[in-house]
Amino acid sequence: MTTPTTAGPDLTGQTTNLLLATWAFAISFWAWNMIAPLGVRYTEILDLSSTEKSVLVAVPVIVGSVGRVVTGALTDRYGGRVMFPILLLVSAPFVILVAVAGEMESFALLLVFGFFLGIAGTTFAVGIPFANAWFEKNRRGFATGVFGAGMGGTALSAFFTPRMVEWWGYLTTHVVIALALVATAALIWVALRDSPAWSPNNDPVVPKLAAASKLAVTWQMSFLYAVAFGGFVAFSTYLPTYLKDVYDFGLTEAGTRTSGFAIAAVVCRPLGGVLADKVGPRVVAAVSFAGAAVMAVVLTFQPPVEVPAGVSFVLMAGFLGIGTGAVFTWVAQLSPPERVGAVTGIVGAAGGLGGFFPPLVMGATYNEADHSYTIGLLLLCVVAAGALVFTLVGIRSRARPRPAAR
Repeated sequence: MTTPTTAGPDLTGQTTNLLLATWAFAISFWAWNMIAPLGVRYTEILDLSSTEKSVLVAVPVIVGSVGRVVTGALTDRYGGRVMFPILLLVSAPFVILVAVAGEMESFALLLVFGFFLGIAGTTFAVGIPFANAWFEKNRRGFATGVFGAGMGGTALSAFFTPRMVEWWGYLTTHVVIALALVATAALIWVALRDSPAWSPNNDPVVPKLAAASKLAVTWQMSFLYAVAFGGFVAFSTYLPTYLKDVYDFGLTEAGTRTSGFAIAAVVCRPLGGVLADKVGPRVVAAVSFAGAAVMAVVLTFQPPVEVPAGVSFVLMAGFLGIGTGAVFTWVAQLSPPERVGAVTGIVGAAGGLGGFFPPLVMGATYNEADHSYTIGLLLLCVVAAGALVFTLVGIRSRARPRPAAR
């Protein structure tokens, strides 16, 4: 007699659902990054200091970071099909309100509405558990890497937002992005489906977060993701200002180069996930942090444009990109399945907060006389080196269960 095998859930449609979720993530990240590509414009209109510039571009990161803790836990309960449309619709009005504040030339209102624009950045914590549920364990690095490539929305924003302002005008550009958010919310509601392998976790949110906070993996991965993804966010939001200060690029020129940085990180994120599936996330993360530390030192020498500087920033983006893919492969491997959303929310929040503080440090340590960010870059090198050491010796792999005695 043959022993019948139990078929797993039918995962037909996983690619379509992954691509839809990735697009929702990308357009929400475009909205989240609406202020940074126009930082040069705001600086000129409002006569901002270096500190005020850094605060303005960093403010949306706060809600986009901390809010992930809540959205991750809520995704465990309601699923991606519900959470994606809600967050997209809530974000749309604040895109327009940011434009209104800019038209009024009000720095205070830009800070207030930019703060709430951060809601758009919380979609990350929805997509990671959504993608995990659609794919088998040995392909989750690939799945989270592809979904994570939606952070390319920052590249789209950096490249197109300044140009759209030139083509259509400042206010119209913001209205177009707001409408894109609404249209995507409708598409997601109609076409997206939660995985048959997913089931709601109806535990109360606060105890769920408390349980996730007691897991060692939560804080281990939070630190590593704060360095990898935080570095990406920091460069993506502050690079236009950096390029203006150091290389005297204009708004469109700086935006084009920032989009190149973001694209390099986006391409490397799924590569990091795939490599982590094959050789292990520890190895990939270690390469990432070592490379980022080296490139931070290289950038302190202010390599000349175009090729030396461009290659340096692309390599930095590549190292940070593979690191983000590796870290979330590690999250999927080490987190209890029923806690993936809550753990993702906390780790994602740490990553976002990791991107909040570096622009403030860069603004505070900027040497205006020499047009230099040397101190900030050296601090990045130190932090990346610390993450490298922690990756190699500070995290224990989860022990595999022993086979039952026969």
